[in-house]
Amino acid sequence: MKKFLLAIGLLSLAGTAFAAGKPCETVKSEIAAKIEANGARHYSLTVVDKGTATDGKVVGSCEAGTKDIVYKRG
Repeated sequence: MKKFLLAIGLLSLAGTAFAAGKPCETVKSEIAAKIEANGARHYSLTVVDKGTATDGKVVGSCEAGTKDIVYKRG
């Protein structure tokens, strides 16, 4: 039973680390596809350091949470 719980714990940590480390361009492309699927055409997505977004809406994060992706209508 202890081995089973240890295995589950390690797998959940490994999955979290893999998902959190996505490159910004990959996440940005995925977000852009969703936005365009909803019909938006005039917008911009910008990658900025975490906490430095002044205008626009933070719509995602990447590189283990160190950067934000900001959406701005254009």
